[in-house]
Amino acid sequence: MQYIQWIIKGLAMGAADVVPGVSGGTLAFILGIYERLLAAISNCNLAALHLLLRGRVRQAWQQIDGTFLLCLFGGVLLSIFSLAGVITYLLVHRPIPLWALFCALIITALPHLCASVRWNAWRLLLCALGVVFAVLVGMLTPRELEPQAWMFFVAGAVAICAMILPGISGSFILLMSGMYAPVLLAVTQLQLGILSLFMLGCIIGLLSFSRLLNWLLRHYHDASLALLIGVVIGALYRIWPWQAGQQLYLPWHYASEVGPADGLVAALSALAGVALMLLLLNMEKWLQVASQPVSTPD
Repeated sequence: MQYIQWIIKGLAMGAADVVPGVSGGTLAFILGIYERLLAAISNCNLAALHLLLRGRVRQAWQQIDGTFLLCLFGGVLLSIFSLAGVITYLLVHRPIPLWALFCALIITALPHLCASVRWNAWRLLLCALGVVFAVLVGMLTPRELEPQAWMFFVAGAVAICAMILPGISGSFILLMSGMYAPVLLAVTQLQLGILSLFMLGCIIGLLSFSRLLNWLLRHYHDASLALLIGVVIGALYRIWPWQAGQQLYLPWHYASEVGPADGLVAALSALAGVALMLLLLNMEKWLQVASQPVSTPD
């Protein structure tokens, strides 16, 4: 049952990673696997390599929490390759319901996240700084370029750092740098050479940045969580469904000043997002109950 949970959470992370403005790290943070993920990635180090070279495969696998990473990233990759085309279509043709879904996911999880921190004035300030940082990142404007091969390596390294930071989307960073469309094209067309460069950059960026985040969480746990929660809250600015030209609208104002607000479909998508997040947050508890043997009276 536990393996199924990790795969499902990986599927949720992968779906979030495809959407510019939503972070797979946000989903990992919300779903309670963020610290374990950072610790596992940080343990992919020379000590693990030394164990592997000495033939102690089982110990190396246990050190890097290999089963957890395999299930999680298997779900992530499966989700990315299966949903890339669908999400690209929705971003072009029905963006408002898609944004409403992810907005509802995050808002539903916020009380759960806030309850995990022992708040004081300093942590509230860090949370506010996180909000400001995420909003400023969200105000960046995209650019266009003709990418060279080496740019895919750099893009992978930078995007993966953002991808594991809750509230900052790796896809959004790719969009702002002009690399989102080329990378998505490489995924949909299976351009293996380009994808290999991108993945190499991802691996190097992931192994380095995860160590910094893991160290912060081990030494300044609640302060780090407060800052990350602020970044998650600030990310709502970027994914608010009704916006145009960096300006946010209420649905009825959007309908009168910009265009169709897709109000009914957006509301249904938001309800689906609430239900999905409640399912994900309670999945572990429900699966444990389902797996317990039913006792019969003697």
